[in-house]
Amino acid sequence: MAPGPARSFRDLFVWQKSHALALLVYRTTAGFPRAEQFGLTSQMRRAAVSVPANIAEAFGRSTRPEKARLLNIAQGSLDELRYYLVLSKDLGYSSAEGMAEAAEEVGRMLDSYRRKVVSVD
Repeated sequence: MAPGPARSFRDLFVWQKSHALALLVYRTTAGFPRAEQFGLTSQMRRAAVSVPANIAEAFGRSTRPEKARLLNIAQGSLDELRYYLVLSKDLGYSSAEGMAEAAEEVGRMLDSYRRKVVSVD
């Protein structure tokens, strides 16, 4: 049986996965060098948190253009995080493997959700 309509942003699988990604980013960046506290660590965390935050905000908006704008911001933040994952791997701070896979999954889900929410019925 298919689940009913989401009653809260917390019911959205895309939000749940993006929230899990944000938690993973926080746990991983806790092991980054102290010198990166206000650099890469801060930037990665900000980008990671922006994804579920914008999905949550979009859920509460009533018009398609508002929802589309916020979901596009979420996608942009996810793309930014993807770059930081490459950078952190190249700097030797983390393998970023699990985070990269999670980011890819969130990206696919976010794209699908955006198309469904923004399309005209």
